[in-house]
Amino acid sequence: MLELALRGAGGEPVDLYRTLNSHGFADLAPTYLDEAARTLEVTLRVPRGKPRRVRVGAGRPGRAAVTILGPAPGANPREHLLAGVRHVLRLDADLSGFYAMAADDPDLGWTTAGAGRMLQSPTVFEDVIKTICTTNCAWSATVRMVEALVQHLGDAAAAGDGPLTNAFPTPAAMGEASESFYREAVRAGYRGPYLIAVARSVAEGQVDLEALARDRELPDKEVERRLLALPGVGPYAAAHIMMTIGRYSRLILDSWTRPKYARLTAKKKVSDAAIVRRFRRYGPYAGLAFWLFVTRDWVD
Repeated sequence: MLELALRGAGGEPVDLYRTLNSHGFADLAPTYLDEAARTLEVTLRVPRGKPRRVRVGAGRPGRAAVTILGPAPGANPREHLLAGVRHVLRLDADLSGFYAMAADDPDLGWTTAGAGRMLQSPTVFEDVIKTICTTNCAWSATVRMVEALVQHLGDAAAAGDGPLTNAFPTPAAMGEASESFYREAVRAGYRGPYLIAVARSVAEGQVDLEALARDRELPDKEVERRLLALPGVGPYAAAHIMMTIGRYSRLILDSWTRPKYARLTAKKKVSDAAIVRRFRRYGPYAGLAFWLFVTRDWVD
């Protein structure tokens, strides 16, 4: 068992369980959130050898415990896996600026104890594909599509517990799959051609999705433009992807967040413009503030 300090890049505290349970992707294969144990399992690739299954939970006060399942890895794979966990938990992010703004907000002052880190996948590609699978469908359909991709196209993990613990498929693996696979096995519907197109563009080097998270000099407007240029990505999907890579300026306005906000504010109906005005003071953190407002009750 290894440990990671639960401190952000600005020295701010990190609430581990709120990070693990920050959005629904914690329930999409190959990630698994055990709400009873308050642990998260995720499959991470290493430079050589099979992907590894890793469990993250509470450790000593102020630290997260990281367990690498299966045979003990060597020093290099171990460091690579720890870096992967830090990435997934976004421990390199600095949310101190957001906390300074939220401290005097009666509705969001509670966040300064360490909420706000958005769980992210090991790659931006994975977050993009999963987000496309959430569009215009019930959550159960999203789960079905993602599970099919992981089961049929993912590489088996060392000490994995069945095909749902396979690593998320690579762009090459998804790009090589046939249209009939997406139609019959994944049952992706109209999304099938979009998934193929995105995978092939990444595999062939035409699109660098990882640069969207790596290049912090890119303005949010440019990141949004590049995302909207992807097949199957509209304003909702772009906002969701941006949140997972630490770009918090766009609000995720959809069929769940709108009525949830109206219910929490005791209003029968509320316009998008009114929601945007409420969180405008947060500037680059407006989308994060909105998301935390509507998901506060996810964790006791």
